[in-house]
Amino acid sequence: MSRFWKIALIVVAVVVLAIVAVRLLHKPGGAGQGQPGGMGGKDSPPVPVTVVPVVKENVPVYLTALGTVQALNTITVNPQVSGQLISLAFTEGQQVKKGQLLAQIDPRTFQAAYDQALAKQKQDTASLATAQSTLKRNQALVAKGYVAALDMDTYRNNVNQLEAAVVQDKAAAESAKVQLDYTQIRSPIDGVAGIRAVDPGNVVTTTSTIVTLTQLHPIYVMFNLPEQNLDIVRKAQLKAALEVTALDRVDAHPVATGGVLQVIDNEIDATTGTFRLKSQFPNVDNALWPGQFVNVRLQVRTDDGALVIPAEAVQRGPDGDYVYQVQGDNTVKMQPVVVAGEVGDSHVMIGSGLNVGEKVVTEGQFRLKPGSKVNPLKPGEVPPAPTAAEMQKAKQQGKNGNRRGH
Repeated sequence: MSRFWKIALIVVAVVVLAIVAVRLLHKPGGAGQGQPGGMGGKDSPPVPVTVVPVVKENVPVYLTALGTVQALNTITVNPQVSGQLISLAFTEGQQVKKGQLLAQIDPRTFQAAYDQALAKQKQDTASLATAQSTLKRNQALVAKGYVAALDMDTYRNNVNQLEAAVVQDKAAAESAKVQLDYTQIRSPIDGVAGIRAVDPGNVVTTTSTIVTLTQLHPIYVMFNLPEQNLDIVRKAQLKAALEVTALDRVDAHPVATGGVLQVIDNEIDATTGTFRLKSQFPNVDNALWPGQFVNVRLQVRTDDGALVIPAEAVQRGPDGDYVYQVQGDNTVKMQPVVVAGEVGDSHVMIGSGLNVGEKVVTEGQFRLKPGSKVNPLKPGEVPPAPTAAEMQKAKQQGKNGNRRGH
């Protein structure tokens, strides 16, 4: 092939490539020709999104943990004397008062012992009165020589012995009375009676259990926190009493409020790296029950003027948390943020990345990318329906696009 033909072929190839390039550049949907409705195109309508401003609030800061409810007092009621149980004076699950009769043991043996002790006391008291009278009469006769001094010593010693016997009898009678009183088993506290452990007719001893009583007003909630929180809690407790709330295990709704932190344990558990705390609740409505598991929320401080946004505004990306921030021209940008903590169930506290008054997107983020044009709406607001002119324009643009596609 001659040189002329080689040049001619090269020229033809260049012309063909130029024609193809021109056709591609003018093809519908090509570079520089944004299509109506396309993401980020010139003719794309703004994306409707819900927008809220960043606000300042006084935000309480909480520490949370799993807690266990513990009765203020738990008493196992045992008899203090042995005998046959003749009656029970309580109902299982009943609220009992301090001093209320719970059970009765057969008192006859103890009543007899008490009566015997009283009789012995009366006998020795009578003997003492006789001895004292004899001593008094002989004291008048000894001066006249009718009674020997040696006999007077005997009379005095007899009086002293009988006085000691009367004292001993009194103590024995009081002891017998105590044993008799023990046949009536009474509640030592205000509390709730559990399930009875014996039935009437059984012979009980001092090791037998009648019933267990639990005191519910007030009541304790025990919980553990990681050791890194110890300094925070101790410093906060020095400033004021710390408020504690018991939450439901299922939906985190408050079960009992008005709790106060009572005690921080004096050591850290080396096996778990936690320390134990005790809180007290008035429990007037019996919302807390011994052995119950609850979520505990301990308020350690309040941050004044914290920046707060809805939790749904925060997105998670490969480089951390971010939000879509609406700029002055109603376009959005990805703004990195640092979440400092939760505020209730629906909001979060922002540590850095935003300023008060700046607007963030809370709904519609899935349709956005940096630079997207948006139609900012208030929470609950819906975009207005398109006008007839807008619908006609969109229809016309669709026809033009289809015609160019052919």
